[in-house]
Amino acid sequence: MCGRVTVRTSPDQLVVELGLAGIRAAVERPRFNLAPTQSMPVVPNDGARMLDAFRWGLIPSWAKDASIGNKLINARGETVAEKPSFRSALKRRRCLVLVDGWFEWKQTTKPKTPFFFHRQDDRPLALAGLWEEWTAPDTGEVLRTCTIITTSPNALMAPIHDRMPVILTPEGQEVWLRPEPQDAAVLLPLLVPSADTGLEAYEVSRVVNAPTQDIPACVERVAA
Repeated sequence: MCGRVTVRTSPDQLVVELGLAGIRAAVERPRFNLAPTQSMPVVPNDGARMLDAFRWGLIPSWAKDASIGNKLINARGETVAEKPSFRSALKRRRCLVLVDGWFEWKQTTKPKTPFFFHRQDDRPLALAGLWEEWTAPDTGEVLRTCTIITTSPNALMAPIHDRMPVILTPEGQEVWLRPEPQDAAVLLPLLVPSADTGLEAYEVSRVVNAPTQDIPACVERVAA
């Protein structure tokens, strides 16, 4: 599961790093502990290659209310092509979710120990995501929402947790952002663990446990 991320990279820098056409919407302030139901930076496959901001927690277009999004913050790569909540989005509505790190909790300690995963150079990561547009039946409010696809862990992640987000290579990003519908046979080979090279993990303070704590202390290294 991937349930907390950081977005400390500015919108303008994300545009430069990803070679985007511009900004449609942005998460303006640095986020040190971004949680589900909050807005996160994405690049949807609508052909424009624009930075946008969608609510984290996928709400399928057919859902009766928004609460289902709280359960759909992640999609398992192994079953994403089969699940009714995700299979249409996989074919037609894919996105990059742009973060610069994520948190996971080691389950074998009591209490659970939080760890922060990021690139050693702190450059942004392009995670494989799906998006949907949902209209509230009672108010007509339109929400654009997203989910992060997860896969089995690489060697860095495995001692901490049995899932990790799918980090797309530049080549994978090009395939993922194709605006045309894509067959699962083209997309599923991309949903694999990333190489360990260039990634780092370290223990952080349990202050990150509370989603209300969105402060730099969330990513500070705990001394060994």
